[in-house]
This record gives sequence, C-alpha cells and structure tokens, in this order.
Amino acid sequence: MHNKNASLTRVERSLAPDELIVTKTDASGKIRYANRTFYKFAGYTPAECIGAQHNIIRHPEMPRTVFKLLWDTIKGGDEIFAYVNNRAKNGDHYWVLAHVTPNWGANKSIIGYHSNRRAPNSDVIREHIQPLYTQLLKIERSAGSPKDALAAGEKHVLDLLRSKDMSFNELMFALGV
Repeated sequence: MHNKNASLTRVERSLAPDELIVTKTDASGKIRYANRTFYKFAGYTPAECIGAQHNIIRHPEMPRTVFKLLWDTIKGGDEIFAYVNNRAKNGDHYWVLAHVTPNWGANKSIIGYHSNRRAPNSDVIREHIQPLYTQLLKIERSAGSPKDALAAGEKHVLDLLRSKDMSFNELMFALGV
C-alpha cells in the first residue's frame, strides 16, 4: 500500500487558494474520512487510505519534532496550526497550512481528529519554515538516539518560542498565513 522507499521526485504540487484538504482520523491517527482533494494531492485511493495511519503521506524531510509538537498539542485537547510538507504516493510533495483539532465524544474524551489543510503562503515557507525545519532536521540527525533527537528538537522549538514570548500557533500566525 504505502511505499516508504518511493523516490522523491522533487516535483511540488500546489493547492489553489480555494482548495481545502479535509481528513478525519480516529484517536490513534487512522484515516476514517478524506475528501476528494486529499486523494487528488496524495495520489492514493480511498481503499488505500481508509484505516491507514495518517502518516501514509509523511514526507521524510519533515522534522519529527513538528509531529511530536502536533500530537502533544491535539492529544492535550488543543488545536494547532502548522506548516506541513506532505509526500504524494508517487514521490511528489505538497506544502499545506494544517489546522488540526480534536473531536470530542459524549463522555468528553477525544474520539478522533479533524484536519483542514489549505494553500500555504509560499513566502513564509521559503523564508521561515524551510530554514526552521532544516535546522530541526540537522539537530535531530546529530543526536545520539531517536529519543535524544526529539528532545533536542523540542528544546530548540521551545527556546525559539520563549525568545519570542509566543505559543506555536501565535508564531505561525505572526509569520503570516
């Protein structure tokens, strides 16, 4: 189904300003719903995606730190906005500005997650996000273990946020959307 070793094509796909990617997952991150725009950009069929982990579209050049921050935030019951570079099935990639929120069940527990993704500001990607993610990847790759990599990446992000006296979401909006 998912070929993690598929070559990266370096071809970038771009969402139009009026396109919106929507997915819903269960609490473990397995895709339960995706709209046509998701399938168009990801290059997968519904049969390949429904029930698969959402990381089926994870680009290998995305820092693990960003996903840790994302999951920690939404599992804590909060929403997050984050720039994410996704990989299509054929190795193309597409940047999105993702807004991820928890879905609450009747007993006030998180039963899943809802994500809307739209076209990002390409200037913000080029000027701020790519340099930050490149730095995070460098930090992660220089660590002695995966655990140390996440800790070092998280420290870098938290230090950055403290220096700006902002939350992660505030930083994303301050950079421009």
